[in-house]
Amino acid sequence: MAAPRPRPDALAWLALSVLVIVLDQWSKAWVLSSLPEYTAIPVIDGFWNWYRTYNTGAAFSFLSDAGGWQKYFFTLLAAGICGLLGYWLSRTPRRDWRTAAPYALVIGGAIGNVIDRLVHGHVVDFIQWHWQDYFWPAFNIADSAIVAGAIGIAVHGLFSGARPAQAD
Repeated sequence: MAAPRPRPDALAWLALSVLVIVLDQWSKAWVLSSLPEYTAIPVIDGFWNWYRTYNTGAAFSFLSDAGGWQKYFFTLLAAGICGLLGYWLSRTPRRDWRTAAPYALVIGGAIGNVIDRLVHGHVVDFIQWHWQDYFWPAFNIADSAIVAGAIGIAVHGLFSGARPAQAD
């Protein structure tokens, strides 16, 4: 009798992580070679600018003025989160895209920003949304992937719980 074949795990979803990393690093290379620093270039007037800036901290510049140690802290934190999500992907069925895709997005975004921290000492941000004089902090493709993945994880966690049994 043949041993049962193991079910395919969701590690194939890491291809989505690689896509995020490639798009993120390509866009940042374009920004570094094409956009002037700290100068708004309107894409949609009154709403969206290209705006090359740098972030040595985390989301919303958290700890950006901490003196440098935060680069290593955020790199280790990202490595730990990616390791945990990678482990969870290995335990997730491949067909469970509602779980796998958000994990893969977070992994790709985290690695994209870690590359920036290790290569440049900061994260390159360039997408700036605003409404009149109200500006959202600049961000990048990696940040977008992390936020989309985190929302996907939260939504799936909230709405995928066990359903109550129906009474006969």
